[in-house]
Amino acid sequence: MTFKDNFSALLALALSLQIFTAPPVKAQNNTVLAALQKELDRSLTRLKAIKETPVYFLGYRLYDIESLNLSSQYGAINVDAQPKHSRVLDIDLRVGSPQLDNTHRLRDDPLGSSTSSQTSVFIPIENDELALRTAIWIRTENAFKNAQKRYILVKANQDLQAEEEDNSADFSLEKPTTYTGESKSFSVDKKAWESKLRRLSSIYKNNPHVLHSHVDFSVTKTHRYLINSEGSKVEDENIHYHLSTTAEVIANDGMRLWLYDGAEAKTAEELPTEEQFSQTIHKLADSLEQLRTAPLAEPYTGPAILNSKAAGVYFHETLGHRVEGARQKDMDDGRTFAKKLGQRILPTFISVVDDPTTEQLKSGHLNGSYKIDDEGIPAQKVTVVDHGILKTFLTGRSPVIGCPNSNGHGRSSPAYAPIARQGNLMVIADKSIPYTDLRSALITEAKNQDKPYGLIFEQIAGGFTFTQTATPQTFKLLPLLVRRVYVDGRPDELIRGVDLVGTPLSSLENIISAGDDIDTFNGTCGAPSGWVPVSATAPSLLIKTIEVERKANTQQKLPVLPAPITESKK
Repeated sequence: MTFKDNFSALLALALSLQIFTAPPVKAQNNTVLAALQKELDRSLTRLKAIKETPVYFLGYRLYDIESLNLSSQYGAINVDAQPKHSRVLDIDLRVGSPQLDNTHRLRDDPLGSSTSSQTSVFIPIENDELALRTAIWIRTENAFKNAQKRYILVKANQDLQAEEEDNSADFSLEKPTTYTGESKSFSVDKKAWESKLRRLSSIYKNNPHVLHSHVDFSVTKTHRYLINSEGSKVEDENIHYHLSTTAEVIANDGMRLWLYDGAEAKTAEELPTEEQFSQTIHKLADSLEQLRTAPLAEPYTGPAILNSKAAGVYFHETLGHRVEGARQKDMDDGRTFAKKLGQRILPTFISVVDDPTTEQLKSGHLNGSYKIDDEGIPAQKVTVVDHGILKTFLTGRSPVIGCPNSNGHGRSSPAYAPIARQGNLMVIADKSIPYTDLRSALITEAKNQDKPYGLIFEQIAGGFTFTQTATPQTFKLLPLLVRRVYVDGRPDELIRGVDLVGTPLSSLENIISAGDDIDTFNGTCGAPSGWVPVSATAPSLLIKTIEVERKANTQQKLPVLPAPITESKK
């Protein structure tokens, strides 16, 4: 029996025992890398010789993805999910020259405005070199023909449109990177996790007002191969665990209210224990019950504290997206900070860095850490704002004025073209005060503004921001837990139905002071290059003026029938 047959038999046995095992992929590497390298060399040699539209850069990224996703509701598994295995090939093929190539944005052409030079396809998951090379060859051929067509459109578009404000090159030439990460193996006891999820999700049965709830577990192992015509060769692996819960209730006026909590980790041991996550669920369910009967928020402008995790999300949306390099040269983008290099955009006691090279802080695991970005450039710590002064942008291999080279922030998910993205955004305050003093300062500021109360944002689910010129240059955050802090000494009051809105320039200038605490919000961020893991770390912040508006209300009637658990208890 061959090694391959042996492995297949072991895998089948593991699945029959409900054990999900993802072995090291080192035994597969020679075949996959050989296929990629041979097709890259063969394609480049021939396609560079085409005179009219020669290829000047060719790169392949292949993602070998193994995953398991489980979900449970009301003490039962939703779907008997089985482990999944797939491979995605991304091709970055460029014709023309680094100054102007087929990726250049087409202006005034909504049907052809994509700057992607990528072709993404699923390819064989077995290690048959000829099968892999055939798939790569066909996709490279298609990518080349599409690049030729688009390059013609790009040159015509340049002749017909006004000169661009930022005439930086389309692509930066960089030194090749060679990196081989540690090969990892792991196994997940699927049956044990299903039992654990059943026990955890059954906790919500004790809360008859909870309509929808689930507890989810997922683990994904991604083995990445990256090679390009510059000589870069990168091979690494990433394992990502996720445990989360979401629950929903309806208030008496029909407003749907939900809360979320979860944990992200690179090893199973870093996840909360069952007992710890059980406490998380109980706390979340209790908070939902309080929210259900809480008073409805009113539109409000005034002072507020964003607790540390909420402050991280706030900076991610208001500043983080607007300092991503590719946005600075897009004529259809608002380019809020494009011409503000060297100018003050924040209070002088605030600095902001993005450091994907840091994996852990006192606040915990950082979701946005990586060693090499998806364009083959080593990750770098970047000081974006230094004591209030904007110093630079986060860049990939698409240069912008003042930033001719990549600083290792070209990121994407499989099947998307990389662009400059955030990784681990960190807000650093030079001067800070204890949280109790920050709360006192909130009350004082509310009195100064003749407001009956200030607000504390304890938890935010996430948010979104608009950066295109065709839309208002605003952001919206989606708070989950918000409290009123009354200036007359009344107890704090939980409120519901709040959305935090604003414009970034005025909002960022309104930061008054920071707390001496820090915490990290871990999550995933969606943008034109797909969904990538990110983190945002910040202290609690006191903001002089924020604006909130009422959340949309579905005005849905309460359930006619009581929950089955209620009648069974009777």
